[in-house]
Amino acid sequence: MNGLIELKKLRKTFPRNGGTDIVALDDVDITFESEEFISLIGPSGCGKSTLLRLIAGLIRQDSGSLTLDGIEITKPGYERGLVFQDPTLFPWMTVYENIAYGLRARGVYKTEKRRIPEFFKLVGLEGFEKSYPHHLSGGMAQRAALARVLVNRPKVLLLDEPLGALDAFTRMNMQDEILSIWQTHKMTTVMVTHDVDEAIYMATRIIVMSARPAKIERVIKVEKEYPRRRDDGDFLELRAEILRILHFAGKR
Repeated sequence: MNGLIELKKLRKTFPRNGGTDIVALDDVDITFESEEFISLIGPSGCGKSTLLRLIAGLIRQDSGSLTLDGIEITKPGYERGLVFQDPTLFPWMTVYENIAYGLRARGVYKTEKRRIPEFFKLVGLEGFEKSYPHHLSGGMAQRAALARVLVNRPKVLLLDEPLGALDAFTRMNMQDEILSIWQTHKMTTVMVTHDVDEAIYMATRIIVMSARPAKIERVIKVEKEYPRRRDDGDFLELRAEILRILHFAGKR
Protein backbone atom coordinates (compact mmCIF):
# COMPACT_ATOMS: atom_id res chain seq x y z
CA MET A 1 0.00 0.00 0.00
CA ASN A 2 2.86 2.40 0.88
CA GLY A 3 1.82 5.82 2.23
CA LEU A 4 5.19 7.47 2.91
CA ILE A 5 4.73 11.23 3.48
CA GLU A 6 7.77 13.50 3.29
CA LEU A 7 7.71 17.17 4.31
CA LYS A 8 10.85 19.16 3.60
CA LYS A 9 11.43 22.79 4.62
CA LEU A 10 7.68 23.40 4.45
CA ARG A 11 6.46 26.99 4.87
CA LYS A 12 2.91 28.33 4.69
CA THR A 13 1.67 31.89 5.20
CA PHE A 14 -1.75 33.50 5.04
CA PRO A 15 -2.37 37.13 3.98
CA ARG A 16 -3.71 39.56 6.58
CA ASN A 17 -5.55 42.75 5.66
CA GLY A 18 -3.54 45.82 6.60
CA GLY A 19 -0.66 43.89 8.09
CA THR A 20 2.14 41.44 7.54
CA ASP A 21 1.32 37.90 6.48
CA ILE A 22 0.57 35.33 9.17
CA VAL A 23 3.21 32.60 9.19
CA ALA A 24 1.36 29.38 9.98
CA LEU A 25 4.19 26.89 9.36
CA ASP A 26 7.90 27.61 9.13
CA ASP A 27 10.64 25.18 8.08
CA VAL A 28 8.68 22.02 8.94
CA ASP A 29 10.83 19.03 8.07
CA ILE A 30 9.64 15.50 8.92
CA THR A 31 8.80 12.10 7.43
CA PHE A 32 5.72 10.02 8.26
CA GLU A 33 6.52 6.38 7.58
CA SER A 34 4.13 4.02 5.82
CA GLU A 35 1.49 2.53 8.18
CA GLU A 36 2.40 4.82 11.11
CA PHE A 37 -0.24 6.38 13.35
CA ILE A 38 0.85 9.98 13.90
CA SER A 39 -0.75 12.40 16.37
CA LEU A 40 -0.17 16.13 15.88
CA ILE A 41 -0.53 18.08 19.09
CA GLY A 42 0.25 21.67 20.03
CA PRO A 43 -1.20 25.01 21.15
CA SER A 44 -4.47 26.20 19.56
CA GLY A 45 -3.87 28.00 16.27
CA CYS A 46 -0.35 26.63 15.85
CA GLY A 47 -0.91 25.22 12.36
CA LYS A 48 -1.83 21.57 13.00
CA SER A 49 -4.94 21.69 10.82
CA THR A 50 -3.06 23.73 8.20
CA LEU A 51 -0.51 20.92 7.98
CA LEU A 52 -3.30 18.38 7.56
CA ARG A 53 -4.91 20.43 4.77
CA LEU A 54 -1.58 20.68 2.98
CA ILE A 55 -1.25 16.89 3.02
CA ALA A 56 -4.85 16.61 1.81
CA GLY A 57 -4.02 18.94 -1.09
CA LEU A 58 -6.71 21.47 -0.16
CA ILE A 59 -4.12 24.27 0.03
CA ARG A 60 -0.55 24.70 -1.29
CA GLN A 61 2.61 25.56 0.59
CA ASP A 62 4.56 28.74 -0.16
CA SER A 63 7.88 26.90 -0.27
CA GLY A 64 9.39 23.53 0.49
CA SER A 65 8.24 20.14 -0.79
CA LEU A 66 5.46 17.75 0.19
CA THR A 67 5.28 14.27 -1.34
CA LEU A 68 3.37 11.01 -1.00
CA ASP A 69 5.43 7.99 -2.05
CA GLY A 70 7.80 10.34 -3.85
CA ILE A 71 5.06 12.10 -5.86
CA GLU A 72 4.41 15.78 -5.20
CA ILE A 73 1.04 16.60 -3.63
CA THR A 74 -0.58 19.40 -5.64
CA LYS A 75 -4.33 18.75 -5.26
CA PRO A 76 -6.83 16.54 -3.42
CA GLY A 77 -6.87 12.84 -4.27
CA TYR A 78 -8.87 9.81 -3.16
CA GLU A 79 -5.65 8.15 -1.93
CA ARG A 80 -5.71 10.74 0.90
CA GLY A 81 -8.97 10.67 2.88
CA LEU A 82 -9.82 13.54 5.26
CA VAL A 83 -12.31 13.30 8.13
CA PHE A 84 -13.27 16.55 9.89
CA GLN A 85 -14.50 17.21 13.44
CA ASP A 86 -17.96 17.73 11.92
CA PRO A 87 -19.09 14.63 10.00
CA THR A 88 -20.07 16.88 7.01
CA LEU A 89 -22.52 14.31 5.65
CA PHE A 90 -24.90 15.41 2.90
CA PRO A 91 -28.23 15.81 4.75
CA TRP A 92 -30.36 15.06 1.67
CA MET A 93 -28.66 11.69 1.11
CA THR A 94 -29.17 8.44 2.99
CA VAL A 95 -26.23 6.95 4.87
CA TYR A 96 -25.74 4.49 2.00
CA GLU A 97 -25.71 7.31 -0.57
CA ASN A 98 -23.25 9.30 1.54
CA ILE A 99 -20.85 6.37 1.78
CA ALA A 100 -21.21 5.59 -1.93
CA TYR A 101 -20.62 9.22 -2.92
CA GLY A 102 -16.84 8.92 -3.35
CA LEU A 103 -17.20 5.88 -5.58
CA ARG A 104 -19.73 7.71 -7.76
CA ALA A 105 -17.49 10.80 -7.96
CA ARG A 106 -14.61 8.60 -9.15
CA GLY A 107 -16.84 6.83 -11.67
CA VAL A 108 -16.24 3.39 -10.17
CA TYR A 109 -19.55 2.83 -8.37
CA LYS A 110 -20.76 0.02 -10.67
CA THR A 111 -17.60 -2.02 -10.24
CA GLU A 112 -16.98 -1.23 -6.55
CA LYS A 113 -20.49 -1.05 -5.02
CA ARG A 114 -20.34 -4.69 -3.94
CA ARG A 115 -17.79 -3.65 -1.28
CA ILE A 116 -20.02 -1.06 0.40
CA PRO A 117 -21.68 -3.53 2.85
CA GLU A 118 -18.17 -4.41 4.07
CA PHE A 119 -17.70 -0.85 5.28
CA PHE A 120 -21.12 -0.67 6.95
CA LYS A 121 -20.02 -3.72 8.94
CA LEU A 122 -16.56 -2.27 9.59
CA VAL A 123 -17.95 0.87 11.27
CA GLY A 124 -20.94 -0.82 12.93
CA LEU A 125 -23.71 0.81 10.89
CA GLU A 126 -25.44 -2.29 9.54
CA GLY A 127 -29.18 -1.67 9.41
CA PHE A 128 -28.83 2.10 8.94
CA GLU A 129 -28.33 2.09 5.17
CA LYS A 130 -31.63 3.88 4.48
CA SER A 131 -31.38 6.32 7.41
CA TYR A 132 -30.64 10.03 6.93
CA PRO A 133 -27.91 11.88 8.84
CA HIS A 134 -30.41 13.60 11.16
CA HIS A 135 -31.46 10.15 12.39
CA LEU A 136 -27.92 9.38 13.63
CA SER A 137 -26.20 10.15 16.91
CA GLY A 138 -22.94 12.09 16.83
CA GLY A 139 -20.85 8.93 17.08
CA MET A 140 -22.85 7.16 14.37
CA ALA A 141 -22.53 10.16 12.04
CA GLN A 142 -18.76 10.16 12.55
CA ARG A 143 -18.69 6.43 11.77
CA ALA A 144 -20.51 7.17 8.51
CA ALA A 145 -17.97 9.90 7.68
CA LEU A 146 -15.16 7.42 8.29
CA ALA A 147 -16.79 4.80 6.07
CA ARG A 148 -17.25 7.37 3.29
CA VAL A 149 -13.47 7.91 3.28
CA LEU A 150 -12.45 4.29 3.81
CA VAL A 151 -14.55 2.92 0.96
CA ASN A 152 -11.99 4.54 -1.40
CA ARG A 153 -9.22 2.47 0.23
CA PRO A 154 -6.89 5.44 0.81
CA LYS A 155 -3.18 5.10 1.46
CA VAL A 156 -3.43 7.94 4.00
CA LEU A 157 -6.18 8.67 6.53
CA LEU A 158 -6.22 12.28 7.78
CA LEU A 159 -8.23 13.02 10.93
CA ASP A 160 -8.85 16.65 11.96
CA GLU A 161 -10.02 16.36 15.58
CA PRO A 162 -12.64 13.81 14.50
CA LEU A 163 -13.74 13.05 18.07
CA GLY A 164 -13.69 16.57 19.51
CA ALA A 165 -17.47 17.05 19.48
CA LEU A 166 -18.33 13.71 21.12
CA ASP A 167 -19.08 12.99 24.77
CA ALA A 168 -16.31 11.30 26.77
CA PHE A 169 -17.78 7.77 26.70
CA THR A 170 -18.50 7.83 22.95
CA ARG A 171 -15.09 9.37 22.33
CA MET A 172 -13.26 6.51 24.05
CA ASN A 173 -15.29 3.93 22.12
CA MET A 174 -14.52 5.71 18.85
CA GLN A 175 -10.80 5.80 19.68
CA ASP A 176 -10.86 1.99 19.91
CA GLU A 177 -12.83 1.73 16.65
CA ILE A 178 -10.39 3.96 14.76
CA LEU A 179 -7.44 1.97 16.13
CA SER A 180 -9.11 -1.26 15.03
CA ILE A 181 -9.65 0.15 11.51
CA TRP A 182 -6.02 1.32 11.33
CA GLN A 183 -4.70 -2.04 12.52
CA THR A 184 -6.88 -3.86 9.98
CA HIS A 185 -6.23 -1.68 6.92
CA LYS A 186 -2.69 -0.46 7.75
CA MET A 187 -3.02 2.95 6.11
CA THR A 188 -0.76 5.78 7.26
CA THR A 189 -2.86 7.81 9.71
CA VAL A 190 -2.28 11.42 10.77
CA MET A 191 -4.58 12.79 13.47
CA VAL A 192 -4.84 16.32 14.87
CA THR A 193 -5.92 16.37 18.52
CA HIS A 194 -5.82 18.69 21.54
CA ASP A 195 -6.19 15.73 23.90
CA VAL A 196 -2.82 14.53 25.24
CA ASP A 197 -4.31 11.29 26.59
CA GLU A 198 -5.87 10.57 23.19
CA ALA A 199 -2.53 11.09 21.46
CA ILE A 200 -0.72 8.71 23.82
CA TYR A 201 -3.50 6.10 23.67
CA MET A 202 -3.61 5.98 19.87
CA ALA A 203 -0.34 7.06 18.24
CA THR A 204 2.88 5.29 17.37
CA ARG A 205 4.55 8.73 17.28
CA ILE A 206 3.46 12.07 18.70
CA ILE A 207 4.57 15.28 16.96
CA VAL A 208 4.54 18.20 19.40
CA MET A 209 4.33 21.51 17.56
CA SER A 210 5.31 24.93 18.85
CA ALA A 211 3.15 28.04 18.93
CA ARG A 212 2.78 29.90 15.62
CA PRO A 213 4.77 30.03 13.46
CA ALA A 214 4.72 26.29 14.00
CA LYS A 215 7.88 24.26 14.06
CA ILE A 216 8.45 20.69 15.22
CA GLU A 217 9.11 21.09 18.95
CA ARG A 218 9.57 17.40 19.76
CA VAL A 219 9.00 13.98 18.19
CA ILE A 220 8.06 11.29 20.72
CA LYS A 221 7.90 7.60 19.86
CA VAL A 222 5.31 5.82 21.99
CA GLU A 223 6.95 2.53 23.00
CA LYS A 224 3.78 0.87 24.25
CA GLU A 225 1.91 -2.12 22.86
CA TYR A 226 -1.80 -2.06 22.06
CA PRO A 227 -4.25 -2.07 23.73
CA ARG A 228 -2.93 0.61 26.09
CA ARG A 229 -3.97 1.34 29.66
CA ARG A 230 -4.65 4.96 30.50
CA ASP A 231 -3.84 4.47 34.18
CA ASP A 232 -0.44 2.77 34.12
CA GLY A 233 2.70 4.52 35.30
CA ASP A 234 4.41 4.83 31.89
CA PHE A 235 1.29 6.40 30.37
CA LEU A 236 1.03 8.98 33.17
CA GLU A 237 4.76 9.79 32.99
CA LEU A 238 4.56 10.39 29.24
CA ARG A 239 1.46 12.54 29.75
CA ALA A 240 3.33 14.73 32.27
CA GLU A 241 6.31 15.02 29.90
CA ILE A 242 4.16 16.16 26.97
CA LEU A 243 2.32 18.69 29.12
CA ARG A 244 5.69 20.14 30.19
CA ILE A 245 6.79 20.37 26.55
CA LEU A 246 3.52 22.07 25.56
CA HIS A 247 3.85 24.58 28.39
CA PHE A 248 7.27 25.69 27.15
CA ALA A 249 6.70 25.10 23.42
CA GLY A 250 8.21 27.97 21.43
CA LYS A 251 9.15 29.97 24.55
CA ARG A 252 12.86 29.19 24.68
